Amino acid sequence: MTASDTRTRLVKCVVWDLDNTLWQGTLLEEPVRSLRPGVAHVVRALDRRGILHSIASRNDHDLAMAKLREFGLEEFFLCPQINWSPKSSSIQAVARALNIGTDSLAFVDDEVFERDEVMFSLPEVLCVSALETAALLERSEFTPPVVTDDAGRRRLLYRADQVRRTAEDEFAGPKEEFLATLDMTLRITPAGEHDLLRAQELTVRTNQLNTTGYTYSYEELDRFRRSGSHKLLMARLDDRYGPYGNVGLALVETGAGEWTIKLLLMSCRVMSRGVGTVVINHLRSLARRAGVRLVAEFVPTDRNRMMYVSYKFNRFQEIERRDGLVRLEADLDDVPPPPSYVRLEAGEG
Repeated sequence: MTASDTRTRLVKCVVWDLDNTLWQGTLLEEPVRSLRPGVAHVVRALDRRGILHSIASRNDHDLAMAKLREFGLEEFFLCPQINWSPKSSSIQAVARALNIGTDSLAFVDDEVFERDEVMFSLPEVLCVSALETAALLERSEFTPPVVTDDAGRRRLLYRADQVRRTAEDEFAGPKEEFLATLDMTLRITPAGEHDLLRAQELTVRTNQLNTTGYTYSYEELDRFRRSGSHKLLMARLDDRYGPYGNVGLALVETGAGEWTIKLLLMSCRVMSRGVGTVVINHLRSLARRAGVRLVAEFVPTDRNRMMYVSYKFNRFQEIERRDGLVRLEADLDDVPPPPSYVRLEAGEG
């Protein structure tokens, strides 16, 4: 078995300029009659790979959205920022709205000045000339190692998240009362063979809510799935707005007297739903019933401190720190049940 904490940079969202980038011409100066050659194909192909799209354009919002509808592309663009702000500000707004890091974004623009402004303000964003649009499909940053059913639905899942976020913003009561209105069901079950592509994808794509950053191949995950000394668990969340998809993965090494959480990760889309706490306490319950110690490995990065806080919040105490690896041990007394606003369905694990 091998595991690597090195990652090939993968773009999660492409942010597009409009004038002379997505389409030919300048909307406020001349009639715009066509898209740039090949752009529609690239947008649709990346969407099928699970890569999202948004817009950062200094333009008239209503006119630009009408033109996107005319070209049949409006549905592909999430949280479009069409205003008169600097492009770097618009890109940051996209990242906040989608709850992804700016280092997961690419920006496509025809003007060198605009790309330079973004590179100066946000050096972690991958900036691409509009002249290079056709080549995006061949670049490694835009080519996920696996493309799952969840990937093909990612844009629709984010659309549903936007509806949930609007409902939450409009809800006047405490957050717990809003969560209760969602009728959430969390299913934690042993990974089946049909889950392995999504499990592999999660290890590659998830950076923020990831305890170790280890990535595993399909074959490695399949060995864990069939191993008598490991538990490979998938977490799936649904609510009244529909499925979130498979949003979590846990890999536990099960020794005779001690279990070790080698990897625990959650999709950033469920960060505010309390799902991580439910998964952690489920692992605590399993270890308690088995009569073993429960230890977690944690590899700190500049992105994943939230997961360390989650362990600490759920009664894990640091017991060792060596060579960049932190080990924490769980207190298995009085493991709380899931909160009342989420229904837990756990398969044999």
